[in-house]
Amino acid sequence: MNVPQFIGICFLAFAAGTIYGQANLGYTDTPIIPGTPWHVHDGARPQPRIVTPAATFSLLAPAPSDATVLFDGTDLSQWHSANGGPANWTLENGYVEVVPYSGGMRTNQKFGDFQLHLEFAEPTDVQGKTGQGRGNSGVLINDMYEVQILDSYKSPTYPDGQAGALYGQTPPLVNACKPPGEWQSYDIIFECPLWDTSGKLIKKASATVIQNGVVLHNRREFFGSTDGIGGVPHKTLGAYTKPHPPQVFIELQDHHNPVRFRNIWIREIGKYDQS
Repeated sequence: MNVPQFIGICFLAFAAGTIYGQANLGYTDTPIIPGTPWHVHDGARPQPRIVTPAATFSLLAPAPSDATVLFDGTDLSQWHSANGGPANWTLENGYVEVVPYSGGMRTNQKFGDFQLHLEFAEPTDVQGKTGQGRGNSGVLINDMYEVQILDSYKSPTYPDGQAGALYGQTPPLVNACKPPGEWQSYDIIFECPLWDTSGKLIKKASATVIQNGVVLHNRREFFGSTDGIGGVPHKTLGAYTKPHPPQVFIELQDHHNPVRFRNIWIREIGKYDQS
């Protein structure tokens, strides 16, 4: 999401396979995340261990028969600009690339609990950029819940903001990133939050996230909307600010970096014992 002010030089210590964070990667003046000793965007939080993914997993996976193809490399008819009007990112060679400062790209349709597949490639021109400045984007669900997209290949940042994090809340279990320029896959299963008729939250949103064939989250709950979007200020605790219907849109974030996307499809999960 947002780029912090970095202070000093970051050093990471390796011991028995553990990567220890450094406070100067993030913030220490933010609220404590419930159930943890860590601040929101805390650079001292342990860095997820590195797992080298296999060469391919779900790259170029064809869409199942009941899926809605959101992007097949040929047109952006399923999308519009988050700023209004048609989607205007660069479309070429079977992929779409963020046009920095043009606004996010948002689906025309909304979906209930879903399985989402997308592929992305980080920019290779990263000279002078570190942490949150490297290939920053995100999968924004209803402009409220974010799964972070970032170049976290040999590039540390605060752990709850690295690639695959439920931004500002939960770091991924591991770092399964590939180098910049290589295509990577996210397979995301998202369950919408629910409120009763009185407006009381009865079920939190949750996500299962697989990156390049490696599980990053297993039905992990969001403890609210992501900070920095959905009306929740950056560097504050996520919160469920208001009820919303159990159908949501998908937005690919413009965070001013030319991230590329291809092969995007989605299918609603449905309910048991319903045809």
